[in-house]
Amino acid sequence: MIFPQDKEEKESVKESDYLREASVIEKSEGHEVLVGAARMAKYLPLLTDKKVGLLVNQTSMVGETHLVDTLLSIGVDIQTIFAPEHGFRGDHSAGTHVEHGIDKKTGLKITSLYGKNRKPSAEMLKGLDIVIFDIQDVGVRFYTYISSMQYMMEACSENGVHFMVLDRPNPNGHYVDGPVLEPKYKSFIGMHEVPLVHGMTVGEFAKMIMGEGWVKPADNYSLTVIPCDHYNHTTM
Repeated sequence: MIFPQDKEEKESVKESDYLREASVIEKSEGHEVLVGAARMAKYLPLLTDKKVGLLVNQTSMVGETHLVDTLLSIGVDIQTIFAPEHGFRGDHSAGTHVEHGIDKKTGLKITSLYGKNRKPSAEMLKGLDIVIFDIQDVGVRFYTYISSMQYMMEACSENGVHFMVLDRPNPNGHYVDGPVLEPKYKSFIGMHEVPLVHGMTVGEFAKMIMGEGWVKPADNYSLTVIPCDHYNHTTM
């Protein structure tokens, strides 16, 4: 996929052109697994005229291009990037606090979710219409990305912000193993009463969070999951 790089080119290409091209790409890939982020025809219409926040890291790739760069190149109005453990660029060691700041490459505001705040405040979400989660997970409950996802889901529900998951395959999605977490041991490295290896993609996990009532949906809150294409739990 070719994206315009300068302002004049951006303004000369309509969003419908991208949707048409994205549809062709989806059809042309045969039976290769397509991650949710690559299925642009499914979610770009939902971003039209919206102010967008992204909970992403270095794994949030669309082909060879980062999702942030991809969306910026087609004029999506990204307001802020929410950084999980290890940071937006994956340059922080495990357990190291991530600071708020500005991303040097894009100039976008970085809002840390692995420092003083684990759950976004109302002020952090102010002005946003939608938050997108797109992070490659490995399907074990002690990875903090799913904890950050739940806290973001809670905050979005409380503040009337739509939440979207661009799903990715679970490399350990072909089996479930290990003990179920006991409630008394809940923490940020284990928030959910699920087996150690839970077998779900992050999109499926988000649906479980809602289905189990771990996040209480508000009237003006909704969850959208863009699933992978040509993926099932025996694929990988």
